[in-house]
Amino acid sequence: MKWTRRDLLIGLGGLPILGAVWWAGAATSVNSRKKRSEILEQLNIKPSLPPAVPGIGGDPVRIGVIGFGIRGEQLTRALGFATDEWKEEMRLAAEEDPNNKRLEDFEAQERLNVKLVGICDVFDVRAEKFINSFSTEDNKIKRYLNYKDMIKSGAVDAVVIATPDHWHAPMSIEALNHNVHVYVEKPMTHTVEETYTLRDAAEKSEAVFAVGHQHRQTLSFSTARDIVEKGTLGHVSLIQTNTNRNDDNGAWNYDLHEKASPETIDWEQFLGTAPKVPFNKNHFFRWRKWWAYGSGLSGDLLTHDYDRLNCVLNMGIPTAVSASGGIYTHNDGRNVPDVIQVNMEFPEFSTGSSQTKGKERGMTFCYSATLGNGFNRPTILMGHDATMELGNRLTVWPDSASTRYADMLEAEKMKPNVPIYQYDPAAGSTDAVSSATSQYFADKGLMWTYIDGVRVDSTFLHMREWLSVIKNGGNVSCGIKEGFDEAISAHMAGLSWKLGRKIEWDAASQTLKPIEGVDFDQVLLANDNWNIQPEMVDEVS
Repeated sequence: MKWTRRDLLIGLGGLPILGAVWWAGAATSVNSRKKRSEILEQLNIKPSLPPAVPGIGGDPVRIGVIGFGIRGEQLTRALGFATDEWKEEMRLAAEEDPNNKRLEDFEAQERLNVKLVGICDVFDVRAEKFINSFSTEDNKIKRYLNYKDMIKSGAVDAVVIATPDHWHAPMSIEALNHNVHVYVEKPMTHTVEETYTLRDAAEKSEAVFAVGHQHRQTLSFSTARDIVEKGTLGHVSLIQTNTNRNDDNGAWNYDLHEKASPETIDWEQFLGTAPKVPFNKNHFFRWRKWWAYGSGLSGDLLTHDYDRLNCVLNMGIPTAVSASGGIYTHNDGRNVPDVIQVNMEFPEFSTGSSQTKGKERGMTFCYSATLGNGFNRPTILMGHDATMELGNRLTVWPDSASTRYADMLEAEKMKPNVPIYQYDPAAGSTDAVSSATSQYFADKGLMWTYIDGVRVDSTFLHMREWLSVIKNGGNVSCGIKEGFDEAISAHMAGLSWKLGRKIEWDAASQTLKPIEGVDFDQVLLANDNWNIQPEMVDEVS
């Protein structure tokens, strides 16, 4: 049975999954239907489709976009609006490589019931590009020189915020205080204090608040949640997840626009609360390389892995975080590390046990990243009974010492080196990935997911969910609670790297455990190039 893309998107909850799952027993009995049935019956795993999403009816949602850089353009395309320049670039790319389906996918994407009404960007070229691309005689798009003017105008129902990190919280809070719906990129805050202020604003507001962790729409992750909840892996004691990049784009050395100048960029507005420094193209276009505007590997990339594992495990904020690393691969003036190792401790966390009650408890989440090597290291969840590799595809292997599968292992109905379950929602499809950085995003489930073998943009699904909740009520998959967990965890990692010591969380008081003489936010925003050692703490404060 074949389904059109529109059928898939409108009727997700009622569709079967066709041919995306395979499994195996012992190598000598792969063709034994009885043995395979035994394994399937014991595992009882159900591949997951996204829940059906109510339609976005009624008047169009009037949207203002704040920030039309790289991510701003991507989010606007997910809403159904692509610039002519991008369309031509993708047309030429498809001519060069027929497997490049990005333009075809965009043109097949369901049109959402939205109306672009405003743009706010401090770079004239970007604001003009937005207006020239999307303003029509029937719908004149207005440029706002200040985000507050847009939010207070009464002309927008919702804003999409794709700015540098240090603007995420102030803009979100302003919008929520005026009951304007918010879709904001991660991390949702730049400091610890902002995280609490934003949570208060979201809880008091009538508006819908969503954080842009689009991987929550990825089918393999929802299937992984079912696998964990059914005890397939047993007690998970260790998670290993990684970022590997080895190109200038992946290291945030984006192109410097030739028309950028103090005359075309509102530099003072860009800086906001950041230290006052002279106009600097490098800082403007490559802001992720400085703590003053961004959050480094901990806030920019660790957050992807933390949240996608949190949506599988619902583990929450770690009890303690330790980080190390440095600037080892790009000594170009940046002050955020380009190599980092983060250990998050969850001493009370459990995914259930097949052993004696009380024997197993606690988990360590290990994240490591380098911007100087592109070797692919998968995400691995290590349980007593089985190990799962998690990406857009997932695979489960039984452990040789498993308690749950001991009988099957002894009877050789299972073997440790043969997967007992694999889910590949992309079965039968061909993907073209243009760069190492694109491959990174694809493997994390950040570019697309698959519904019955049909590739669908994950960001489109995430924004569609947000718009549906605006119109119909309900909850988004990544709202203020999930965003709070992610932001605090990321800030703990950044603080640990900067202070060179463990950062702890007090779950009872919902606060970071204080360190005498240390102002956490002052440390986060400090521009020191190297770790702040314990003996330097007094100087920082």
